[in-house]
Amino acid sequence: MQENENNEKEEIFTDKIESEDLQVYEVGYLLVPTIREEEVPAFYGNLKELVSTLEGKIISDEMPIIINLAYSMQKTVQNVRNKYDTGYFGWVKFFMSKENISDLKKKLEQDANIIRFLIIKTVKENTIAAKRFAHKDVPRKKISTIKSGEHTEGAPIDKEEIDKEIDAMVAV
Repeated sequence: MQENENNEKEEIFTDKIESEDLQVYEVGYLLVPTIREEEVPAFYGNLKELVSTLEGKIISDEMPIIINLAYSMQKTVQNVRNKYDTGYFGWVKFFMSKENISDLKKKLEQDANIIRFLIIKTVKENTIAAKRFAHKDVPRKKISTIKSGEHTEGAPIDKEEIDKEIDAMVAV
């Protein structure tokens, strides 16, 4: 019963997306490192609530985690220039109308706890690349090498046969 209700709500929302020009956006943000670790979930929740109050629907998100920055960043708050080498990085992917994005941007610019943010248009599907790894159990193909001075004989090459195959591939 619950699953049917969720499916109906999703269908209604999908119809709304098609009729109202809702776009998929993602905001990546850096919070100041001076926030205590136990307060980070509150700031994270406030950002998600801000998206919801601007009629956005969250698709996915990630709790901010502390990271080292590639370079020092500055933010001026109340005429005081602050320099940061670390910050809490997080992101939220959501649907929102084009008109409300500018309001979201203004609110994020006014937040003294956000060092920087970036809002981009994206797609609903998960675009995170899966990590590739090699198993030690998988045997690798052995590459044969020819030492210098060795010569191997192959089958004779028929140029006419190759030309026919090329013509067959190119012919439309």
